[in-house]
Amino acid sequence: MNKLLYPAIFLAVTIIVVAMATSSLDVHDRPDTNLCIGECYEEYVAANGTVVEQARAQAEAAAAMNPAELGKAAFAACAACHGAAGEGGVGPQLQGRDSAFITTALTAYKNRETRGEQSAMMWTVATPLSDADINNLAAFVSSL
Repeated sequence: MNKLLYPAIFLAVTIIVVAMATSSLDVHDRPDTNLCIGECYEEYVAANGTVVEQARAQAEAAAAMNPAELGKAAFAACAACHGAAGEGGVGPQLQGRDSAFITTALTAYKNRETRGEQSAMMWTVATPLSDADINNLAAFVSSL
């Protein structure tokens, strides 16, 4: 009897847990787009465009932004150490620095050059940055 009871209890508990987990995944303030087919999908595309059109619009919007605007978004990661306005904190103050200084510093960190005591921390931050990212950050920081 016990050989059948434990697997049955395990199965029942598993079914209950799965049912509870999937029911809590619903987002109640947004429509379920997974069920948007036929007329629903046509209305969505008419209002928002296709996925390709949405991606194109996002790319055009990004291209229309100037480097300082693009750098502002990237600076959010820097603000934790350098302050929201570049006033300094754990990291040094960046306010008042020109774009050439920032470009040189980030490029050096990207190349794993030592510039100070916290160089190793900056290496991990700068390594994934592209040249465009560095230029955008430099443009934003020089505007602080």
